[in-house]
Amino acid sequence: MQKIVFIGLALLAVAAAAPQDPQAYILRQESDVNPQGYNFEFETSDGISRQEHGVLKQISEDHQGIEVNGSYKYTAPDGLVYTVNFIANEHGFQPQEHVEHPSQ
Repeated sequence: MQKIVFIGLALLAVAAAAPQDPQAYILRQESDVNPQGYNFEFETSDGISRQEHGVLKQISEDHQGIEVNGSYKYTAPDGLVYTVNFIANEHGFQPQEHVEHPSQ
């Protein structure tokens, strides 16, 4: 459980480090939380978006944990669009980054 909390905090730190527009507003926001997992997603007017899906998983006979799949996307000050897809489970946080060059 501590590992999952740490992973969640790390993801929050990464999202907070993304450039933010003080005038941005939420275009879409949805969430669903239940004992077996959760889903959430949002999109803001400055192009930031995030979606995440967590499911309670039996890791071993004695342990359960939450497996998380998700992604976030933002535009950096240099105009590059970063998308990070990730999975977090008993094997750790596994991100995959994709960079779009909109001018090309």
